[in-house]
Amino acid sequence: MDPTTLVLSRPLPRVRVQAAACACAVVGAVAVPQLFHAAGALLGVGTGLGETFLPMHLPILLVGLLAGPWAGLVAGALGPVASFALSGMPVAAMLPFMVVELAAYGLVAGLLRGARGPVLAKVLVAQLAGRLTRAAALAVAGGALAGPVPPVASVVAATMAGIPGLCLQWLLVPAAVLVADRLSRANGEGPVAGSAR
Repeated sequence: MDPTTLVLSRPLPRVRVQAAACACAVVGAVAVPQLFHAAGALLGVGTGLGETFLPMHLPILLVGLLAGPWAGLVAGALGPVASFALSGMPVAAMLPFMVVELAAYGLVAGLLRGARGPVLAKVLVAQLAGRLTRAAALAVAGGALAGPVPPVASVVAATMAGIPGLCLQWLLVPAAVLVADRLSRANGEGPVAGSAR
């Protein structure tokens, strides 16, 4: 089977559903990290829980897998911007890099939405694509800007610090897609994310 056909084999939800899912993901990308930051403040670790558990990534990966590439791309780009506007997080220096990283997560997860195979594999590919996109953005910015830009090696450090969050994504995103898939089948619709049976 042609790879393009494989990726596009599942019809996307209606545009209104995609838009609503995108809006929910942006709200989630603002609200979920705030819960982690509040817990971090109570525990005396500040933003450490957010940096460890990567809560902003969860709704972006999920919306891509459930609603498709456009919803994932837009939510991934707008989530960090909305969070920054409302809470000042992520910090301004990291904002553009998080925008491109999360937009890549959402886009790639959405492109893989209809592909057959385990949801966990789709999450892993989207995570890798997002981190590589962030590293590329840091490399380009480092070469183009005279100001201080975090080194590309910071992506490796952030990945290592975020291993608990990656594990959380590996557990929660496939579980949420499975629940959505079962609900979709119960309503007489097809599978929502091309999950293998």
